[in-house]
Amino acid sequence: MKAMTETQERTLAPKQTGGKPLTSVWRAAGKHKYLYALLLPGLLWYFIFRYLPMYGVLIAFKDYNFSKGIWGSPWVGLKHFEFLFGSEDFYSIVRNTLVINLYELLFAFPVPVILALLLNEMKSLLFKRTIQTVVYFPHFLSWVVFGGIIIQLLSPNEGLVNNMLRAFGMEPVFFLSKSEYFRPVIVLSSILKESGWGAIIYLAALSSIDTEQYEAATIDGANRYQKLIYITLPGIRNTVLIMLILKVGYLLDVGFEQIYILYNPSVYDVGDVLSTYIYRIGLQSAQFSITAAIGLFQSVIGFILIWTTNRIAKKYSEVSLW
Repeated sequence: MKAMTETQERTLAPKQTGGKPLTSVWRAAGKHKYLYALLLPGLLWYFIFRYLPMYGVLIAFKDYNFSKGIWGSPWVGLKHFEFLFGSEDFYSIVRNTLVINLYELLFAFPVPVILALLLNEMKSLLFKRTIQTVVYFPHFLSWVVFGGIIIQLLSPNEGLVNNMLRAFGMEPVFFLSKSEYFRPVIVLSSILKESGWGAIIYLAALSSIDTEQYEAATIDGANRYQKLIYITLPGIRNTVLIMLILKVGYLLDVGFEQIYILYNPSVYDVGDVLSTYIYRIGLQSAQFSITAAIGLFQSVIGFILIWTTNRIAKKYSEVSLW
């Protein structure tokens, strides 16, 4: 066989090493064009409603004025951040936000996992579907409706909870007006409203576990508890870690609707959080530059938290967001 010249070797080298010409990338994109077309609306939504509004972050460094617009308003540098970090109210609000989120992380986060495990163990399909419908339903109610239900249940005069306390000879409790009760009410109402919906993710993860593992464990004599410990929990561990990483990223973000519906001035010391503070300062007092500074602060801290948690998860397990 005639020996190849040096030029021929260089020409054939990319093919021998598995290199792909650029045209093959476009050819693959054309092959899956309909899938990319389905992806396009989602990308456009994120670009329009998530990336374009980042332009408004500029007002955190300006003394924003409606008549002058964003570019016409004068630059003030870090003036608004200095005001925030020098305010005792701001630290109190950040503390309230962190405490409520840590309570939810500690008490509310495990509930969907436990609920999914319990639903997965149910043998009666009809009973399982009924329970699922009941626990999913509160998610589809707005906080205006669900919060109104909570207020009525905890009413000191006609509420079901206080009527039960009276039946046992106890005095009625003003749950939503006492600082020591407000945070537990927030956490409990979050559990009642969202735990059923959150369980869907874990039920999907449970359905992906190979049933042959349970059959093999049964043959080996494993009981239900041993199957839970050695098969079920390891099977959903990755999903739990991913959800935990995402949850930690929102430690400085408490839902505005829930707090705004349930709180009142008597519990501002424990219930006033960043979202309600932004509403009062931004919309009621029209101090948009300060609220933009708070929003930027939230975003930066949230990114640091989610990046740190992801690094820890990546180091000590095989699961991470990136």
